[in-house]
Amino acid sequence: MSTELFYQDATTLAQLIRTKEVSPVEVVQAHLDRISAVDPALNAVVAIADTALAAAKAAEAAVLNGEDVGPLHGVPFTVKDAIDTAGLLTQRGSPIFKGRVPDTDATTVARMKQAGGIVLAKTNIPEFSFWIETDNLLSGRTLNPWNLDRTPGGSSGGESAAIAAGMAPIGLSTDVAISIRGPAAHTGVMGLKATHGRIPMTGVWPREPRRFWHVGPMARTIRDLALTYSVLAGPDGADGYSTSPLGLDSGRTNTGGRALRVGWLVEPGFGAIDPEVAETVQVAAEALKSTGVIVEPARIPIIEEVNALELLWKIQAMETKPAFRKVTAGHEDKIFKHVQAVFDTPDTSIEDFVAAEQQIERIRDGFSQYFQRYDALLCPVTPVPAHGHDASEFVIGGETVSSLHIMDTTAPFSVTGLPALSMRFGTSYDGLPIGVQLVSPWLAESTILHLGSLLEQVSPVRDLHPDLSRLAVRA
Repeated sequence: MSTELFYQDATTLAQLIRTKEVSPVEVVQAHLDRISAVDPALNAVVAIADTALAAAKAAEAAVLNGEDVGPLHGVPFTVKDAIDTAGLLTQRGSPIFKGRVPDTDATTVARMKQAGGIVLAKTNIPEFSFWIETDNLLSGRTLNPWNLDRTPGGSSGGESAAIAAGMAPIGLSTDVAISIRGPAAHTGVMGLKATHGRIPMTGVWPREPRRFWHVGPMARTIRDLALTYSVLAGPDGADGYSTSPLGLDSGRTNTGGRALRVGWLVEPGFGAIDPEVAETVQVAAEALKSTGVIVEPARIPIIEEVNALELLWKIQAMETKPAFRKVTAGHEDKIFKHVQAVFDTPDTSIEDFVAAEQQIERIRDGFSQYFQRYDALLCPVTPVPAHGHDASEFVIGGETVSSLHIMDTTAPFSVTGLPALSMRFGTSYDGLPIGVQLVSPWLAESTILHLGSLLEQVSPVRDLHPDLSRLAVRA
């Protein structure tokens, strides 16, 4: 069992610990050993918690003493380096913050600990969490465990790579345009961006633009996403956007009443989509239909008319510049190219800024109309599977598009704050994971978690874990 612990999901590990079939010390040590074995080749982990084994011993004592334990008791988790961890480096992917150690935990970290989770390590990010790949001047580039020549995505690429490679069963990530869902898709794991505000952002940096930032879980199973979400969600009295109690959920399942109705969409509206990605979404639609869900092709006119990513960038660049300039002042030689690109972006006029805000309101209205007919949307997570490092453009169906196009399939659900779930459902011709995205109405996380569970049961994917035996690492 000890040699297989690093690929057990968190729910299984928690059960094994509660029933004394395995010790939290064994579990934590197995994951520390896994990090030691595979991370030198992947560079996903940027700091290891020196308190992890002590916490595991305390967790073991609690079980042996018959104490009441939380749902994640003794289970290790990793944390994206944008999220504060008390007593553990949180350097935000930048040499400007080298050596920074917070005094307090972010709300999400504190809640994971309260549920019995054990902080294991921090994972790599692009500088300030602001790019579609994970690379920076402080800790370098993270590689995709499925193919080292491909990116694990950004900005939660370190987190996704760590979970895919068995370095942790679950982890905490953030998302402003793609950063949970894209990396999850690139590495074959699962990620949940809940309704905006459902999970407090307290202790996460940067906060600008506040209306679009989310924090959420990554895992390898739907039930782990659901469990972690139940631990994380709910107001904390500090984040003014986090106001909805966890019990307020407008979602539906197939149990009782009418069957769920799901629309599936590849094109038009998201731009060019790789044929293998398009096929995976269609296969997922047919598979979901086989479970008793009503599934049919759909169109959403507003996303054919308005590009959400362009609107997000107009707002994001203006709102992040002041925060970024404040922390980089006097450290201009330590700024990586992607944050510099934010500074180099022309300012948005007040007229264009207001127009962008109004266009986003139109997108919200368009989705509200869509969800009058459907309980969920099934669509691509990314227009292409994991791409090469430093790609500036893609060729899709003969059309050349900017690498920023990778966010055109996720940005609409970020600017509107809709809950969206990313999960693997296919494999490319060259062995890379391909994901699908499930989107539900606001405050209806239970719907996409239910649909994700149905898809998980009928998934055609068999190679669940990357083959890391080829890496020059210790066994």
